[in-house]
Amino acid sequence: MAEGISSAAAQVGLDAIAAAYTWIKLHTGAPGAAGTSNAATETTRKQATWGAASGNALANTNAPTWTNVAGSEDYTHYSAWTANAAGTFGFSGTITAAAVTAGDTFDLPIGDIDLAFATLAS
Repeated sequence: MAEGISSAAAQVGLDAIAAAYTWIKLHTGAPGAAGTSNAATETTRKQATWGAASGNALANTNAPTWTNVAGSEDYTHYSAWTANAAGTFGFSGTITAAAVTAGDTFDLPIGDIDLAFATLAS
């Protein structure tokens, strides 16, 4: 028998994670184990809303938008936090690389921020 998390437990865990980690920060490379590496010049965190976990995954249901970004760079990653400043790091992931110029508006479309658990085969 395989070891791992059940689909039902994954759904519960993802819903709890979604409730706790609602603030998104942009990065220009992998955020690392503490979520603080390769931080974007744009330091403002934007709030994400999450749908209910489904199929062992969750995704954002709004489009966090940054207006008048602070610097010219290429966003490649995000990190999720418990607060709009300081707070606790929860998880990170990749986004489709997006080059911006200082003053641009940047958004993460609905469904582009996601988190999934690999579960046992049923």
